[in-house]
Amino acid sequence: MNFLAHIYLSGNNDLIKIGNFMADGVRGKDYLNFPEEVKKGILLHRQIDTFTDSHLIYRKSKHRLHKKYGHYSGVIMDILYDHFLAKNWNNYSNERLEDYTANFYQSLETNYNILSEKTKNLMPYMIERNWLVSYATIAGIEMILFQMDYRTKHRANMQEAIVELQEFYLEFEQEFTDFFEELITFTNQKIITL
Repeated sequence: MNFLAHIYLSGNNDLIKIGNFMADGVRGKDYLNFPEEVKKGILLHRQIDTFTDSHLIYRKSKHRLHKKYGHYSGVIMDILYDHFLAKNWNNYSNERLEDYTANFYQSLETNYNILSEKTKNLMPYMIERNWLVSYATIAGIEMILFQMDYRTKHRANMQEAIVELQEFYLEFEQEFTDFFEELITFTNQKIITL
């Protein structure tokens, strides 16, 4: 799962959302340096990643990309799954995606002092280009994949995964839908126990 799914799966607590959002940049026990609710978000993120990486449906989706993109197939799949969440947002939330993301961006700005340095550096680009809303379109996903590929020095030509997205669109969307229902149930239980 990528940014949008991690934020959405955090429930209504802004600090859990922030922790879940920035968790990839927090190594090992460094999460202990954050406020309690942010720690929960970081730990929730790790639980979501473990659940996702081992899930048969997700692995089936990722397998379509593995031969061409190797190690990066998981990164690409996370972004593609975020596309289906954004595209079908009304199935998961009563709040418009544009409003939801604007509120999240505002929360980042309000809590700027507790953000990791990596998150502080990422924020201006994310907000300016409105990444989370852009996930809803194929053009937006292509832009995100291009940016990811640039960050990896074009090792995988990730933006070319738009071809596979279009070729297997219905299969990916159905797999996302089936998988995400299970992931929602899993995270709702995890939030209670963290």
